[in-house]
Amino acid sequence: MEIELRIRIILESPPVGVDFGLQEGKGREYQTIQTQRSTGRDLRFHGTVTVKDDRDDSLPNFLGPITQGPPTGRFLYIDIGQLAGQSDSPWSRRIKVPLSGVTWELIAQAAAGRNLVLEARLPGTGRDGGPSCATVHPVHGWKPTR
Repeated sequence: MEIELRIRIILESPPVGVDFGLQEGKGREYQTIQTQRSTGRDLRFHGTVTVKDDRDDSLPNFLGPITQGPPTGRFLYIDIGQLAGQSDSPWSRRIKVPLSGVTWELIAQAAAGRNLVLEARLPGTGRDGGPSCATVHPVHGWKPTR
């Protein structure tokens, strides 16, 4: 089985004046796409991943240019500041958004409707007052939504 799954990441209230973007590709061959400068309002990133049922443990295997990591620990990156191409930024961070909470049930629900996406909401500001970074789990998990 192979499913094309539309996803949306909402970064809630990130610090003003900082660039954020979704990472596409890996290693030195990556680029930041959908780059946006924060005004303090929520930022939205959209993408598509291919989900295959080809793992020995029967869990979803997420594939495609925006996925990162090994099959047993896939995630997405949100590049921040200098990593998003903002050369004058004091920030050079990434948010690692794990896909581990995405189940076959959620995939089926999100794939059932043309207008549905699988959405994750993340805090945009970290404890230090700067942009969130490192591994950030969705506030309420992944949810199918319009």
